Amino acid sequence: MHIGLMIRNMGDQSTREIMAGAALAAEEREFESIWVVDHIAIPPEDSEGSGGRYVDILSSLAWLAGLTSTIKLGSGVLIAPYREILPTAKQIASIQELSGNRLLLGIGLGWMDAEFKALGVDRKKRGKKTDELLTFLNTAFNQDEVELNEQKFLFKPRPPKPPIYIAGSKDYSIKRAVKHGDGWIPIVGAPEEFKESLEMYRELCDSENKPSDQISVVSRLDLEDKNLSKEKLLKFEDMGIERIVCGLPYEDLDDYLNKIDFIKSL
Repeated sequence: MHIGLMIRNMGDQSTREIMAGAALAAEEREFESIWVVDHIAIPPEDSEGSGGRYVDILSSLAWLAGLTSTIKLGSGVLIAPYREILPTAKQIASIQELSGNRLLLGIGLGWMDAEFKALGVDRKKRGKKTDELLTFLNTAFNQDEVELNEQKFLFKPRPPKPPIYIAGSKDYSIKRAVKHGDGWIPIVGAPEEFKESLEMYRELCDSENKPSDQISVVSRLDLEDKNLSKEKLLKFEDMGIERIVCGLPYEDLDDYLNKIDFIKSL
């Protein structure tokens, strides 16, 4: 089972020095991947923990791609309905091309009403907008010539399509992951909590003759108890999970380094 690390592209920790140090330290310690999150319009009343400061997810991934050379780069997750289809697809393809095919593309629906309002996007249409982006991505990465709005054009560069992981644990999210995704990326507290959802995902994959082994779980480890952390990792591994993406609270780079060294020692 692979281990990925969340890097805080938010709050006081989202400086270039801390983000760069975190990314390079993760690569040096041979973690499989680093991940960043997506928010673009945090209202003051919901800014605790970030101060409303978020560095853009795709800009962060492009910058981190230039800093690193081997570690995989994950969006955990890109909120599809916030963005227009073609510019987003072009950014994704460009990051995949320039990173040497290291992108792991997590995609979600979004949930924060304030962000949809600030964007002028109807939250009720988020599923439709997400499906439109996913459909275009799956088409564009498989052929040079594509069409949008009754206009044909060339989609280049066209590197290998990054694996697409669909977020969410609701039934509709699991069905979307099977229909449009290559994998699934739920947020999970304890392994026992998502056994039913995992069974549903695998049954649906089987019914569609799709592989069901590309599952990335976003979770946290007990960073003060090695035994509990090892037990959690083993449970996920026994469940056939491809990757755990570890959420990490940290104050500064030294704190981050101490915590990833703890994880590495497990």
